[in-house]
Amino acid sequence: MQSNISLQASKSSAIEINKVLKNTYMLLSMTLAFSAVTAGVSMAMGLSHMAALVMTIVSFGLLFVVNKNADKASGIFWIFAFTGLMGASLGPMLNYYAAMPNGASLIMQALGGTALIFFALSGYALTSKKDFSFMGGFLMVGLIVAIIAGIANIFFQIPALSLALSAAIIMIMSGLILFDTSRIIHGGETNYIRATVSLYLNVYNIFVHLLHLLGVMNDD
Repeated sequence: MQSNISLQASKSSAIEINKVLKNTYMLLSMTLAFSAVTAGVSMAMGLSHMAALVMTIVSFGLLFVVNKNADKASGIFWIFAFTGLMGASLGPMLNYYAAMPNGASLIMQALGGTALIFFALSGYALTSKKDFSFMGGFLMVGLIVAIIAGIANIFFQIPALSLALSAAIIMIMSGLILFDTSRIIHGGETNYIRATVSLYLNVYNIFVHLLHLLGVMNDD
């Protein structure tokens, strides 16, 4: 009797996890597509870097609103508002790279590389079923160090440090894809809106910093 109850509970848990995974990947694909549209609109409008900075700051404020409303129906609206602004803030940066020799090719390479990293790591986490929760502390420390170094480099403007930071952030975000996907698989994250935000930010940062590295190599 007890074993039957345990088996039913296990099946129920697996169904719930699969539901969260399905909803997360569906919402992630929709928000990424929406970001691509708003980025395109931003490029066409020729928005300034100052406008992009303002949108980024507003986006960070919306991040708290999304998390607060993640358990409500309004959470869907707020996540699209957040990702739409994040996408639009990329406009000036994309226009800068698009104006470079082979600029369109660079952007496509960054998109392709980001997709490859995401699908490879997510696929590995999903098929291996490994628990990557042990990486949480290390990744958080790495992220804090990267943020501090990034702020410092605003004043020092050291090109080598900028490259090292981009490479480090790509590695950290790659680790976070494993970590966040693992949390969903093992029931550590049961809210698909919060799960989507985490994976979206991982993908977003990988794309931005991969494009930066490719742009520098193109200059050389």
